[in-house]
Amino acid sequence: MSITSDEVNFLVYRYLQESGFSHSAFTFGIESHISQSNINGTLVPPAALISILQKGLQYVEAEISINEDGTVFDGRPIESLSLIDAVMPDVVQTRQQAFRDKLAQQQAAGTMVASTSGNQSNAPKNGEATFNGEENGTHIMNNHSEPMEMDVDVAIPASKATVLRGHESEVFICAWNPVSDLLASGSGDSTARIWNLNENNSSNSTQLVLRHCIREGGQDVPSNKDVTSLDWNSDGTLLATGSYDGFARIWTKDGNLASTLGQHKGPIFALKWNKKGNSILSAGVDKTTIIWDANTGEAKQQFPFHSAPALDVDWQNNTTFASCSTDMCIHVCRLGSDRPLKTFQGHTNEVNAIKWDPSGMLLASCSDDMTLKIWSMKQDSCVHDLQAHSKEIYTIKWSPTGPGTNNPNSNIMLASASFDSTVRLWDVERGVCIHTLTKHQEPVYSVAFSPDGKHLASGSFDKCVHIWNTTSGALVHSYRGTGGIFEVCWNSTGDKVGASASDGSVCVLDLRK
Repeated sequence: MSITSDEVNFLVYRYLQESGFSHSAFTFGIESHISQSNINGTLVPPAALISILQKGLQYVEAEISINEDGTVFDGRPIESLSLIDAVMPDVVQTRQQAFRDKLAQQQAAGTMVASTSGNQSNAPKNGEATFNGEENGTHIMNNHSEPMEMDVDVAIPASKATVLRGHESEVFICAWNPVSDLLASGSGDSTARIWNLNENNSSNSTQLVLRHCIREGGQDVPSNKDVTSLDWNSDGTLLATGSYDGFARIWTKDGNLASTLGQHKGPIFALKWNKKGNSILSAGVDKTTIIWDANTGEAKQQFPFHSAPALDVDWQNNTTFASCSTDMCIHVCRLGSDRPLKTFQGHTNEVNAIKWDPSGMLLASCSDDMTLKIWSMKQDSCVHDLQAHSKEIYTIKWSPTGPGTNNPNSNIMLASASFDSTVRLWDVERGVCIHTLTKHQEPVYSVAFSPDGKHLASGSFDKCVHIWNTTSGALVHSYRGTGGIFEVCWNSTGDKVGASASDGSVCVLDLRK
């Protein structure tokens, strides 16, 4: 048997990531030098640490159930072992002794009472050990129900799904070009990729590899850091990426590096182009946000107002933006102003994501405190405090509907994705939940509205992409991939959904009839 500290650290790192402790995972990954290990993360299945712990627990239970002479104790343990019990020698020894005492009692009773059962026996067949009285250990702890059988009526056929392979590690993010069917993806393999899914693609190559390198000893070497964020500019000519190596980068759609933006001290967690396309906004672990000049690559202004890592940013207009942080605060700042225009306080745990509605009047925020809050620049306290989720809310999205959108006659909605395995759709004007979407079996990491607002895509660590009718809440399409889904996104025409996964795959679902 061989166990290395690198292997243990990697499994703990993955457990933290999969459980939603992304910032703890980041810190642990840095301190344990995960990026320098030779473990190929794409080959390690989700829930690997839990799986191996379950097997170890079964082994201890089997050990207790088997006598010194190798025979199986014939009887059901009074209660199954907990994980903590299993690592405490006193508990294991006491349980073993109790079994032996009970066995001795049974044997003594057996010599006094003549057997009338003939050759019948309760012993397992073929010498198989019983675990908690169930053959073959079928009682394995399972925190989630078995994967649901997919309804044939909604299942997307394999012929309509294109699986793109090339990334060598988890793919955390993906985003469609706003004007053509180019799909960008960002991964833990320190690359972003641009996949050409245009029907008239004449080139042989379907992917461009954007390698994130740093200068060492006068030459470019791979940064070995996750690509954490990416965003296309509004005319689809440039792609911005943010990385754990602390640099933001601007690339042409042909995959050429146009500029490198370096002023953050540590990983970048989010970045966004403004609508005009002259500025990029980034949020970092260094507690700051920065507005960059997209033409020169220079930092226009750095905003040092958070007291802990900044997790997300969103533009209200071309010069004003909001930022949120693990410090539980939301700041609204403007280029040229040396203090926040507004600070919203009310969340009781870190704020994971923020989004302005299409009109720029309302700001939505979601948090590890399990609440969703709606804010207005006209008041200090929140307009709505929406409480319905039972676990952390990871992300939120506004529908592209209502005043100021291409769908002005449709009501505006807000979607929230949670680690409680549900997606909720909200009527923000009334402050009520319209639909609770419950088909997922694991944490939901991403939601995205179709361009017309009539459908919502959701992606979960249960490997499923579900597509819902936003009016009725009905499930209309479903696809099971090969890895946990980190991100889903719609193309500009609303007929394709992209999804990025934990096993390094990127899939594209064609929803045309």
